[in-house]
Amino acid sequence: MDLDAYFAENPMGGYVETDEDFRSGFVTLVGRPNAGKSTLLNAVMGKKIAITSDTAQTTRHRFRAVLTREGFQMIIVDTPGLHKPHDALGEELNTSAIKSLEDVDVVAMLIDASQPIGRGDEWVADQVRSCRTKKLCVLSKIDLVDEAFLDAQREAARKLGPWDAILELSGVTGAGVEGFVEEVASLLPKGPAWFPTDMETDQPLEVMVAEFIREKILRGFHDEVPHAIGVGIEQMEYVRKKDLTRIYAVIYVERDSQKGIIIGRGGDAIKRIGIEARCDLEQLLGTRVFLDLSVKVKKNWRRDANQIRRFGYGE
Repeated sequence: MDLDAYFAENPMGGYVETDEDFRSGFVTLVGRPNAGKSTLLNAVMGKKIAITSDTAQTTRHRFRAVLTREGFQMIIVDTPGLHKPHDALGEELNTSAIKSLEDVDVVAMLIDASQPIGRGDEWVADQVRSCRTKKLCVLSKIDLVDEAFLDAQREAARKLGPWDAILELSGVTGAGVEGFVEEVASLLPKGPAWFPTDMETDQPLEVMVAEFIREKILRGFHDEVPHAIGVGIEQMEYVRKKDLTRIYAVIYVERDSQKGIIIGRGGDAIKRIGIEARCDLEQLLGTRVFLDLSVKVKKNWRRDANQIRRFGYGE
């Protein structure tokens, strides 16, 4: 379900009557690429709904999830990593991430605790500092550092801005995740539950399917190939009698040489992508999945704003 369209059609949202102490609102996760934003979102939700990898630009959509518990409803906005853009795609992703800072109740800036805080973090902190909202600094990936290094990171983070709180957590082990949820919930304004209590994300199903496929490419290939990948869903249908979902998807690359890499010798690479993606897709959809993958070349699509928006990236 698209939250913007939902609000447009339902000005009162999915209004659920609550008591006067109920809290609800938006929290945006921002930070440099690979700061652990999507991993944290999955840990908060208790299931995989956002893709993750060590590749920059893994998150290309402004991804939103809804966590409803007794006493509060939290809409979590995961954003593309803020970075120095090298093409039109990078510019669109930065625009999307910065726009997500508007009209939210809490901004949580994630910092990879295992990496020295540098100019990139300082630049992101500058964007956050200008927001008139509650601000959290979150040191992520604490499972990768010792206490001495964490102490130094904590002190460096404190100097980046006027934080309402500095938190430490690991989205992988779960340490500190519940504390993050409780802190954010305490900062949300009082208000009703605007969305159905069983709603978990606003991402269209086709977008999630395409992203799950792209994740397998990000994790299986290196160098320039992952950045040049876009995935489009051509057709998706559910066959009730067979409890089977048929998915026909196209993997777009920018050069013929990249097409050969994705297909692999004798088709072994694309077969591996399909097998790995199908496992996740069956869990996502709750059905058996038939997945048909093909590869097409669309030269320099990352420099074409129209093509970027066709894939659903950016604003």
